[in-house]
Amino acid sequence: MANTVIQTTMEEIKKMKEYYQPYLSEKTPLGSIFFAKKNGCVITAYKSGKVMFQGARNEEEAKQWSKPDSNQTKHSSSPKGSGNPLPTNISSMSIVGSDEVGKGDYFGPLIVVAAYVRADQIPLVKELGVKDSKDLTDSQIIKIAKDLLVFLPYSLLKLDNQKYNKLQGSGMTQGKMTAILHNQAHHYLLEKISPEKPDAILVDQFAQAPVYYKHLKGQKVIQNERVYFSTKAESIHLAVAAASILARYSFIRAFDGLSKKVGFTIPKGAGAKVDQAAARLIKEKGIYALNEFTKLHFANTGKAKKLAGM
Repeated sequence: MANTVIQTTMEEIKKMKEYYQPYLSEKTPLGSIFFAKKNGCVITAYKSGKVMFQGARNEEEAKQWSKPDSNQTKHSSSPKGSGNPLPTNISSMSIVGSDEVGKGDYFGPLIVVAAYVRADQIPLVKELGVKDSKDLTDSQIIKIAKDLLVFLPYSLLKLDNQKYNKLQGSGMTQGKMTAILHNQAHHYLLEKISPEKPDAILVDQFAQAPVYYKHLKGQKVIQNERVYFSTKAESIHLAVAAASILARYSFIRAFDGLSKKVGFTIPKGAGAKVDQAAARLIKEKGIYALNEFTKLHFANTGKAKKLAGM
């Protein structure tokens, strides 16, 4: 079986595991951290830091995670934006940054936010506490987001579970949905701030540029002028960090709404507690309630049914 192997960090493998959550298998090979199957491609991450991609489209799948210094059995290009490396002064430029939340969560929507931070606003945004949202508590995110909403131009798109499941059922991948949402958020935000133009658009990379633009084929408007992609983009420009905070704020509110609607606390993520909550939802609201509250293609659906005695 054709394969591609990359060497990466434990931090990156943790991020990969979250990304592949819908495709994870309960059984993992000896010495591995996770084992997933996505569209004919088998992904195995090992404790040594090696990740093997086997089968269909293994090179394309590996390219999403490759680094310039990765040790690979096949050639894989380094992350690129619009065909060029990131501008050296990008952290001090006026930037539209975009990020998403909800891809690895069984319950709740998929949310993408694009935010515009002008160069002269960077000190203020930093003073408000904007940084990598993963380093912030929910209460901190809520406080900072409310401050940002007062003055920061942004575009927020939310794909609820019912529409997500309909698109996924029609054959659209989560990656394609995410790319379309980012592209639309960029377009709406550029219209909102017009005639002002940002120096660039920076996307927190979830797929390499060729894959991203492949997902956008057929879209009426495709933003591709001065668009750059980078992993860990929140640490490169505060616009991406601000977008992430606003996305997570909306996500927190969405979960509060879902919990109120079902009458018990809905947990985030895709772990055992999520399985138990989904099983309770089935027992109290019926199996069809999953379509309204969850991403049906996740492995959690089968686990919840089993727990619910179905």
